[in-house]
Amino acid sequence: MRLVLQKAGRISSIYREAYEQMGIESLLNEEAEPPGSMTDCIGHEQTNLFPSIHTPHRGPLVLTKPVRGVPRFQHSSKAQACRRRFFPEATENEWNNWRWQLRHRIRDVQGLSRILRLSESEFGALTRHTGPLPLAITPYYASLLDPDNPAHSLRRAVVPTLDECVRTTGEEDDPLAEDHDSPVPGIVHRYPDRVLFLVTGSCSAYCRYCTRSRMVGHQGECGFSMEQWEKAIDYIASTPQIRDVLLSGGDPLTLSDEKLEWLLMRLHRIPHIEMLRIGTKTPAVLPQRITPELTRMLKRYHPLWISIHATHPDELTEEMGQACGRLADAGIPLGSQTVLLAGINDQVETMRRLVHGLLKIRVKPYYLYQCDPIPGSSHFRTPVSKGLEIIEGLRGHTTGYAVPSYVIDAPGGGGKIPLLPEYVIGKDGNDLLLRNYEGRTFRYPDRPEGTAAAIH
Repeated sequence: MRLVLQKAGRISSIYREAYEQMGIESLLNEEAEPPGSMTDCIGHEQTNLFPSIHTPHRGPLVLTKPVRGVPRFQHSSKAQACRRRFFPEATENEWNNWRWQLRHRIRDVQGLSRILRLSESEFGALTRHTGPLPLAITPYYASLLDPDNPAHSLRRAVVPTLDECVRTTGEEDDPLAEDHDSPVPGIVHRYPDRVLFLVTGSCSAYCRYCTRSRMVGHQGECGFSMEQWEKAIDYIASTPQIRDVLLSGGDPLTLSDEKLEWLLMRLHRIPHIEMLRIGTKTPAVLPQRITPELTRMLKRYHPLWISIHATHPDELTEEMGQACGRLADAGIPLGSQTVLLAGINDQVETMRRLVHGLLKIRVKPYYLYQCDPIPGSSHFRTPVSKGLEIIEGLRGHTTGYAVPSYVIDAPGGGGKIPLLPEYVIGKDGNDLLLRNYEGRTFRYPDRPEGTAAAIH
């Protein structure tokens, strides 16, 4: 037994030295688009360059065990039809390869017009586009779009229209004043015990209502560096009140496994960091990314939570269900974040189908956001009363697990402010008058402030 341990110690030290000598260089040498090296394509045996940690903060480094074979997804009928019609040269293995999906994203009017019959507004926006937010749609997500209906919910969310050219009062490039609360590039430190760590400006698909449209896309896909990551991690390590780090961007799951593990490992080793979170839309737009290799790597860094951007029940396909199942089976708690969008998900029944569907794939509805006032977003924003109507249509009518918190992220950097329908009607003497979900009034015998409970 002693001999085995000695050999294990020597192997661990060898890998540690290899990591120190080549870890950062290999990251810097990876191509910017798509992120990461091509060594881990589906169907090839993988080698993980970055050791993982079994014990919190400190401990021996071990290599992630490679997985052989092709992780198979059950294809929805729409995905199969799209592949056969528009990507006939792609094999099933290639379609299931997340890097193939990234390389074959629809990025221009020529590519999109092969799949969709573009409206005059869509065509005009694509040919005259001058804003910072580009077009990018994965072939998988394109298979979910209605080719004949420009008003289709998912299509409106990712295909630009001329409405984006209209700027209205109150819209700002950085409406949440994130740059103001950024002590070092890539870090937003607004709340006392947690920070937002922007690790990439790349997404596999770009939502037209994106809060960070100022920084993601063409420049964002190659605008983040190891030097910036190092400075951000140094800030977190030197600020002991931070206990919670949320990785966002862009979408952190567009990074290669090696890059993502490097970040998680460095953060996990900081003694005062108690939990890590990842914000992503990948399970909805690129479910092939959730591979067994990825989930096995992620489970090494518990407590780890993932918030999934979900827009509409049409996203809840077999593929997304399988992706969320893999993450949940790795012990990762899943929550959803949904932006309230006019004409897309602003009906009670639509939202009910979305939250019920999320629960069925083991995702807890977490936040319902009022759409942020970025430039050209007026056609997406609803009155706040519509969000309150939706919450009122859910609360009491379905399980509390299905009811997200409705919030406005206050412009100017005020943070998230929760909004609730008025359930407190008033007071009658010491009785609190309450309205339930059916509209009926009830009394609660409230105790006046400053009175002590009787002791018998």
